[in-house]
Amino acid sequence: MEGRLQGKVTVVTGAGNGIGRATALRFAEEGSSVIAADIQLDKANETAQIILDNGGKAKSVSVDVTSGADNDAMAELAVSEFGGLDCLVTAAGISHANYVSGDIEPDIKNIVENRATYLERPGWEFVESDPDSFDKVLNVNLKGTLLGMQSCAAQMLESGTQGSIVTIASIAAKHPDAGPVAYTVSKAGVWMLTKKVARMLGPVGIRVNSIGPGFIKTHMTAIIDLMDESETDAFNDMIPLGRRGEPVDIANAALFLCSDEASYFTGEMLHPDGGFFTE
Repeated sequence: MEGRLQGKVTVVTGAGNGIGRATALRFAEEGSSVIAADIQLDKANETAQIILDNGGKAKSVSVDVTSGADNDAMAELAVSEFGGLDCLVTAAGISHANYVSGDIEPDIKNIVENRATYLERPGWEFVESDPDSFDKVLNVNLKGTLLGMQSCAAQMLESGTQGSIVTIASIAAKHPDAGPVAYTVSKAGVWMLTKKVARMLGPVGIRVNSIGPGFIKTHMTAIIDLMDESETDAFNDMIPLGRRGEPVDIANAALFLCSDEASYFTGEMLHPDGGFFTE
């Protein structure tokens, strides 16, 4: 039995770990050739090797998503290596300016302590926010998504491919308590960018959708594991299903949106969040 993406070619940014890696692996399981792109080439290599070891087709590439040239080269690699480009999933992103993709954040305890300090000084967390850090987060999360979409859409347009683009936003795009100010603003931007581009590319048959994950077990949410057990339990109680999601939960949502089963979906955002938005 052929997979749901048999014969397709997919580019995944942020493919070195977490949601990006899970997406690359899941798409390969369903028959897609995969360009595994990540700013950390060793991590992208690991993802591609797993796919190859399982009999799939993959190529890794180092990509700084804030670079237009890198994004163009990434999209061109899909065409030169596998003959086309059908799907893009933009999973590259950072939670704050010092975030290192795929690593347990070395300063995470300081983040917890700073958060506690600001709770005692209401309002000052916003006033003392670093504008340069704000710029970096938006540059990666929002501009990086835009550039990847432009480069891959260009290849689809040139070949006449009615492809699918899936952006990874966050529940923070609609829920301001779900992340730092720069992160929430950047993900809200990704959501509106998705809707706008869906309107622009709809007439040529390119579908553009987004996923707004809830709290997923990745390095980006490792801060939750440092909480006291009572705090962790209280956090999980906010989620009707009582647990954080797995990266593959987001990969499965992306798979649906890129499959023929979602052929009438565009400009939408799915929320795999364990029911968080029922609160």
